[in-house]
Formats: sequence, C-alpha cells, structure tokens
Amino acid sequence: MGPSLITTNGAWQPRSTCPPRFSWPRFFKSLQAYPRSTRRRGPIQDPDHILELTRHLADGVLFPTANEVDVADLVPRSLLDRLADIGLYGLTAPVERGGLGLDGAPAWRVIETLAGGCLATTFVWLQHLSVASTLARLDTPLAKELIEPMCDGTVRAGIALGGARPMPSLSAVRAGGGWILNGESPWVTGWGLIDLVHVAARADDQVVWGLIDATGSTSLRVDALHLVAVNASGTVTLTFEDHFVPNERCTFTIDYPQWQAIDAANLRTNGSLALGVIGRCLTLLGSSSSHNVAEWEEDLDNLRRALDTASPAEMPEVRARAAEFALRAAAAVLVSEGSRSLLEGKNGQRLLREAGFLLVFGSRPAINASLMNRLTGPK
Repeated sequence: MGPSLITTNGAWQPRSTCPPRFSWPRFFKSLQAYPRSTRRRGPIQDPDHILELTRHLADGVLFPTANEVDVADLVPRSLLDRLADIGLYGLTAPVERGGLGLDGAPAWRVIETLAGGCLATTFVWLQHLSVASTLARLDTPLAKELIEPMCDGTVRAGIALGGARPMPSLSAVRAGGGWILNGESPWVTGWGLIDLVHVAARADDQVVWGLIDATGSTSLRVDALHLVAVNASGTVTLTFEDHFVPNERCTFTIDYPQWQAIDAANLRTNGSLALGVIGRCLTLLGSSSSHNVAEWEEDLDNLRRALDTASPAEMPEVRARAAEFALRAAAAVLVSEGSRSLLEGKNGQRLLREAGFLLVFGSRPAINASLMNRLTGPK
C-alpha cells in the first residue's frame, strides 16, 4: 500500500516521512520516492465487474455500519480506504491517467449503489470524485502531478463552491503572483478526511478555481456545521480573509455563463444519491413477506431511466420526482418498523432524515420549484 496522508501540525504529508513542515516540492519528491498504491492490481475497468465489487462493499461493509457512522463524529477513514482499495477514487478519470474510466450510466450506478450502503461515506467520497474528474481533464503540471495519487486515494480532496453560485459569497482579486480570496464558502465536506480543497471564487464575471490545503490558518477560518443527516461527513463553512492562492495552485478560470451551462448539464449525478436511498428502502421493505414492493421496484427502474435520458431542461422535474420518491420510501420503512424505528441506531429514522437531507442538497431553484409543486399541489 502506498503512503497515505495525515494531518500533522496543520500540514498533510505521507505517514512514512512526516517532515516537520509541508511543502509542495517535497510532496512531489515523496511521490517519486514511494511506490504508487498497490491497492488494486490488474484490469478491473469492466463496468459490470466494478459494479459487482461496489455492491459487495455497499452490502457487506457500508450498510452494516451505516447506523454507527450516523452517530459518529466523522466517517471512519477505514471505510473510505475500502473505496480506494477497489479504485473508486478514480472512478471517472481516464484509464491512462490512473482512473477506471467510467462515465455516464455505469458511473451513476456505482454512486447509487454506494449511497444505498452509507450516504455519509458516499457524500464525502463524491466531493473528491468531482475534483479528480476535473483535474483529469486538465493538461497542467499541477494536474499531471496530482491526478494519479488522487485516483488511487493517496491524496483526497473536497470542493468549495462559494464563488460558483448565482450570488457568490467568495471573491477573488488579482495580486502579485496569484489571487487573494475574501468571503466564505459554506457546505465544504470531508474536513478532517481530505488533504486539499478545490475552491471556486468570483472575479467579476469569471470563476477562478484553485487548490488550497485543507488546513485552518490565520486567513482561513473553519466552522463546523451540525447536520440533521450525514453529520459524520465533516461538513464545514470556510471563511477566507485575505487568503493568498499562488498562480501555480490555480487550476483554471471560466466565464460564469459557461460554468452555469456545465453545472446544469451535471445535475444528473446527485440524483443517484436519492436512487440509492430508494433502493435500500425497497430492499428493507421487501425483506418482509408482508410487503410487496414489485410496483415500486418498477417505478425505481423507470425513474433511473428518466434521469439517465433527461435533457438539462427536463432534469429539474425528474430530480424532484427522485427526491419525493426517496421521502415516501423512507417513510414507509419508518412505518413498517413501528415505534422502535424512532430509536437511535434504527434504519427507519436514519433513512428518513437522509431523504429529508436529499430534498434540499445539491438542489437548484428549478428543482425546488418542481418539488414544492409535487408536495403542495393538488393530488
């Protein structure tokens, strides 16, 4: 197994070396000195095989511990290591850059399957996947150095979208040799489990992206958020005060209208989280001979196909359908378990809270409007 990374005195570094202070040149040198991760050997790029491995992981490891993770302070790193063991940290990166090369429906099924095992664990990992997929498309020295260790899970990342929102909360101003960031970015997930954060800040009509260390400092304040579900995800708000990002850490800039189009085209991915919760609920309901879930299973298949084929204009309505279905399915599990489902450590209450979380997570105004219409409109 290659060197994993830990936080020591505010710096992330290989456990096997642990120099007193972190530096990017030393990090890159250490990557050359130590072998890449041997977690996965041989070609497992076949989508069916990857999905089979993921099912075994979700059903045999993640789901049996999901209720324990639900009340933990932080997702156990060992669970995330299991995802790295089968290459999932590079799920969507090209094979030639160290990834598994999955895209579209095969990748969405993997995300769905993991979400049905443990939503908190999947939530942390999914943020990394977004960063790894972005870096895999870049042809810069920084991306080339980082993409392989990001694909094997040696380096793990989160994402901060404060400057990519319609009303940006994080600004960037050019300074000598880089950018100065001011403002805040809420909903940054994986704190305590990640090494880097891919930060979006707004500079006039452009979104500036850069990588920063996942370490608090005098210019970067970290405030924990306490969530009703997936609280173990280490989700925080980052507040930047004249935080300097050098040019060599900036990954790319993009016009905001172009970013909006990309964002709209990527709304399908988060829909997989709702599908995963639905699937787990139907499995639990179907395990009792008193519940016939065949019709709901057919509805789930139809919903998955609708999500896979929806256009950007159609996606908000289909995402709303998925969120509402997850809520109904989780409520059914709660009712089927009876009053014991209200106790800590029971599946029903956890799944219902997770379904509530997914009503608003990763949403957009059009999704919210469709969902409100479904919840409050005439029956």
